[in-house]
Amino acid sequence: MPEAAHYPVAVIGAGPVGLTLANLLGRLGVAVLLVERNPTTVQEPRAVSIDDESLRTMQSAGVAEAVLAGVVPGYGSHYYTRRRRRFARVEPTGQPYGYPRRNAFRQPVLEAQLRDALARFPGVETRFGWTLLDHAQDDRGVTLSLEGPDGARRRVTCDYLVGCDGASSRVREILGIALEGTTFDERWLILDLENNENTTRHTEVFCDRRRPCITLPGPDRTRRFEFKLLPGETDADLLDPAMVDRLLRTHGADPRATLRRKVVYRFHARVAPRWSAGRVFLAGDAAHLTPPFAGQGMNSGIRDAQNLAWKLAAVLEGRLGPGLLSSYERERRDHIWQMVRLALRMGGIMAPRSWLHGALTQAGFLALNIWPPARDYVAQMRYKPPPRFHEGFLLPDGRGRASLIGRLLPQPRVRAPGGETVRLDEVLGNRFALLTRGDDPAALDRLSHPVWQRLDAARVVVLPPGAAPAAGAVAEPPGEAGDGFRAALAPYAGQALLLRPDHYVAAGFPLADPDAAARAVEALLAGCESPAVPA
Repeated sequence: MPEAAHYPVAVIGAGPVGLTLANLLGRLGVAVLLVERNPTTVQEPRAVSIDDESLRTMQSAGVAEAVLAGVVPGYGSHYYTRRRRRFARVEPTGQPYGYPRRNAFRQPVLEAQLRDALARFPGVETRFGWTLLDHAQDDRGVTLSLEGPDGARRRVTCDYLVGCDGASSRVREILGIALEGTTFDERWLILDLENNENTTRHTEVFCDRRRPCITLPGPDRTRRFEFKLLPGETDADLLDPAMVDRLLRTHGADPRATLRRKVVYRFHARVAPRWSAGRVFLAGDAAHLTPPFAGQGMNSGIRDAQNLAWKLAAVLEGRLGPGLLSSYERERRDHIWQMVRLALRMGGIMAPRSWLHGALTQAGFLALNIWPPARDYVAQMRYKPPPRFHEGFLLPDGRGRASLIGRLLPQPRVRAPGGETVRLDEVLGNRFALLTRGDDPAALDRLSHPVWQRLDAARVVVLPPGAAPAAGAVAEPPGEAGDGFRAALAPYAGQALLLRPDHYVAAGFPLADPDAAARAVEALLAGCESPAVPA
């Protein structure tokens, strides 16, 4: 066997999560080996909803505009009783992170876009049709045994290995880690249609305990229908062409549409008890499985990729110590369980356990429509738990629920010094940044401690609307409130925020006492010097 080639990071699995991780690492200058057992990216529709957080990650990966060209942006959901009376409407209009909250997409298109984008990076190598046979690690790195499509075997080494290889993850299996949680008895029939002329641009949810159904929009005249199997029904019963035709006909499908895919699946609420062992990490479905009702399975995996990418890059380039990597699971685990619980609650609305339970739930939603704040809580998707870290690479400031620490910073549009209007992340970049909002373009000049140079932190002052941007400053365009950006930063007047490369807020501190802030950040960095999670 020839001498093993070496890569800083090896990623197993080229689904949306693995492809996103490889693109993020490529943009950060990290060489990557991406291994996929299938000969190409997925060719059939699977995930169908991409949210605003994931689109912001696509922006970080440098592919947002290409991805946006292939999505149906900003669709909502309408919920109906069994008598087809609408009792709830979800149509979020805000764009706190710079993009519509819910968007329909086609997974084969997204994966092809992400694969093509890897050609930008000479340090990223892909091996499709290759299978991971085994991996082993020591304190110097990880050794992989791979088998190619011709049966030839190769050995490669890497500093870090990330398993993005799905629910039946080979990486996780070798680690001896089993998913914990529940595999539900519920089964659902998925029908994917093409050339569908049904013009309803929103999701329709038929909350009928006799046969719950959800139908979702897609790009290019595609639409998905999902039907719950009832007790006593077999997969064959629902896959029968006559049954498929009847279900589609009674739920508004275009009779001339082409049936692209039909499959029965069970849903899961399962999470790995640990997401890493030494130099090996798990992400996406390899680490957690989420019921589909909130559309957060793939999106949760993309959050994993965003969280892990900058940390791997910071450790590999020596900017931060390997202990930083232990914050990955600590930061992500709580939010995963929040998404699982949200999906289960939404599933309970779609498929009420009894006639009375359904009637009371639907009556409750109708009552909420009477009070505008309650109605908007539903319509604007404020029930979706926002991403927030309570521990990890951050310095809590004691402000409780009003705190920005551990939160994803809102992304307004800003006017750059050249006069163009861009999303804020285009100015921040995928790096550490010091940000403040005020009317002094030189507000951050007094931050001269070496710790800021160690982080290579960009400095950005956001000026009030109408101000003329100067070097190192941007201005909010007149009339744009940035979906809460000003309100979020209002408690931090006279302060600076330390932003991480994933645009989460790590710390906030008064500009009047920069030395104390620097000492606190130095202590945070010192905490990263401990070893990563042992194998």
